[in-house]
Amino acid sequence: MPVIEYKCPNCGSGMVFDGETGMLSCHSCGREDNIESIPDPLMNRIFSENEVQEYHCNNCGAVIMTEMETSATVCSFCGSAVVLGDRLTGELAPAQVIPFSISKEEAIDAFKKWCKNGRLTPNRFMTADRIKGITGMYVPFWLYDLHNKIEAYGEGMKVRTYTSGDYEYKETQHFDVYRKIRLNYVKVPIDAAEKMNDELMDKLEPFPYDQLKPFKTPYLAGYIAEKYSYNEEELFPRVKDKVKEYIDSYIQSTVSEYTSVNYTEKQIDTTLQQADYVLLPVWVIHYDYNQLEHTFAMNGQTGKVVGKPPISKFKVTAWFAGIFGITLFSLRLITWLIMGGGS
Repeated sequence: MPVIEYKCPNCGSGMVFDGETGMLSCHSCGREDNIESIPDPLMNRIFSENEVQEYHCNNCGAVIMTEMETSATVCSFCGSAVVLGDRLTGELAPAQVIPFSISKEEAIDAFKKWCKNGRLTPNRFMTADRIKGITGMYVPFWLYDLHNKIEAYGEGMKVRTYTSGDYEYKETQHFDVYRKIRLNYVKVPIDAAEKMNDELMDKLEPFPYDQLKPFKTPYLAGYIAEKYSYNEEELFPRVKDKVKEYIDSYIQSTVSEYTSVNYTEKQIDTTLQQADYVLLPVWVIHYDYNQLEHTFAMNGQTGKVVGKPPISKFKVTAWFAGIFGITLFSLRLITWLIMGGGS
């Protein structure tokens, strides 16, 4: 059967991955097992395409209903953590995984703290007492290693202003600018799940890639996991657009001696050196406020929270009124000082 569950050898309860200890843990009797010492049931196991059409929970026998992209989930009937093995083998097998290090309770506390820091958010939102749901999810990413050959052509200007006698002079020098650059970027992340918001996933960076571990199924126990919707070739145009921003910034750093540069041509040749399929930890938080659901994401390793909270019109108005009042007072004070303090 491709449905994988981890049962406690002591009490028979389901075991889950504990991000705080990094162990496979039983919440019933407290047993902890080192994941590195657990044989991976998917090792050397090959599933044919569409071998299994229906999944059953090994614990209660219930049918497990999932979307096509789901590779790990929780049984809706008994709550057992299950891994759908046939969706994690062959081309669908992740190379590496960054395990969760922030527990669900820690994620909730961190989110509440983040909400309270919103200076322009409504007071009722800042209480953070309307969390509708929080889900730990391993999101599929491609990590790209890219080699870039760049040639940039342009006109640089150096502007110098100086004074001689009673006159001020402005001197402008023009130069031909040419830069030939080789740049390598490693582990550039692009999320590969169709259902995930690309903007949210980009803002969750950076992930601590020193925490990457060879993939083993026990890391997924107790969490939701998705398999990729797009392969590395389909997402290659997006990663090229992403590194273009880095490349433009680097080119600019090489012409800092000029006052300004007008580029006439940029040739960027990006080649793919390697792309690794990995799973990265994300807490997805659904927050119900004012009869609207807001979605936020939290980096499951660093605790960074991203998303767009609601804005209080009253606080925005008060903030602008305060800025206007301070500016008006400053102008009056300057005028008073110029006029000699009323003397």
